[in-house]
Amino acid sequence: MLSYVNVTKKYGEITALDNVTVEFKSGVVNALLGPNGSGKSTMMKIAIGLIKPDSGSVSVDGVDPSRDPVSARRIIGYSPEEIVLYESLTPAELFSFVGSIYRIPKDIVKERINQLIRLFKLEEHMGKLIGELSHGNRRKVSLVLSLLHEPRVLLLDEPFSGLDPQAGRILKELMRKHARDGRTVVFSTHILEIAEAVAENIVIMSNGRVVGSGSPDELKKRLSVSDMESAFLKATGLSEEVREMIRILWGSE
Repeated sequence: MLSYVNVTKKYGEITALDNVTVEFKSGVVNALLGPNGSGKSTMMKIAIGLIKPDSGSVSVDGVDPSRDPVSARRIIGYSPEEIVLYESLTPAELFSFVGSIYRIPKDIVKERINQLIRLFKLEEHMGKLIGELSHGNRRKVSLVLSLLHEPRVLLLDEPFSGLDPQAGRILKELMRKHARDGRTVVFSTHILEIAEAVAENIVIMSNGRVVGSGSPDELKKRLSVSDMESAFLKATGLSEEVREMIRILWGSE
């Protein structure tokens, strides 16, 4: 389980997270849905201990990442939106190196690597330098790294960016499998259709705040709308803005 209680984070005058309280339960796929700049990436970076909140607390399966980031990172599998990898290594070298960091027995890590590279169709790229790979294949490498140690908590920041449809489908099934196995799965996206298609629980963010949460059906019922697009626009306060833009586009009658 991953929980945030009254978490606030500011960057100078900009409030990235504003008193956020939310819980991501294990056993379901959770989506963090919101426009760019809504605070999704900041939430994930706090969970793995990359940055500290100004106030509030975070618990990753009982571990406080602000106090013990090393333990938190052993629990978490994380794939960031901005892919940063050792470009002078091959995927094969990087996977083996990361497996040794997590102290995974060599026979087990080899089996996991082989399974994941088959799923993501990376076999022919294992001997190439990471710096030579396409954006989509670099994304796949990042995802393999996040899954390699079979983490109890999986945090994927905009993971579908750059993926082809087949890889995207594989990723969806991997997230569902991890959830069925009782793990905590959270992915962020600004694409409504992906959140609705994959997630059983959707947390909607806007301007650093949680403005809605629940299953798609729960959100539609709570917001008295018939579809998730309307639910998202209403929760984020964008309904009137969109109506005005449409009025300007088509002209007033």
